[in-house]
Amino acid sequence: MAIEIKCKLLDKLPVQSGTSARGAWCKQDFIVETIEQYPRKICMNVWGDDKVKELANYNSQDMLNVSINIESREFNGRWYTDVRAWKIQKDMPSGAEQANAVDPFVSPVDFPEGDDSGDLPF
Repeated sequence: MAIEIKCKLLDKLPVQSGTSARGAWCKQDFIVETIEQYPRKICMNVWGDDKVKELANYNSQDMLNVSINIESREFNGRWYTDVRAWKIQKDMPSGAEQANAVDPFVSPVDFPEGDDSGDLPF
């Protein structure tokens, strides 16, 4: 199941690494706060060198769109849930997108300089 969450980055925890039967691995947990009426804090993680390096590009308080997969597994009678981020993007506020957009149908109007008559040019 893939879910996209708009959130604010609160903290990045230290990178964890080790070696398994499949080779070397690394992961990093990070804490976000959801953007909704009742915000919730969620601990997510990224796995692999490339995703850990990507997470390093974001700072505390950055607004993000994070695509996640949620998976639970059982070990010795206990269940563990993993919230793994597989895509992270900086969230652009809708106002910033509009401010940066250029309207192709609007062109600047050149008024003759020194014309203070107050009359419209048409």
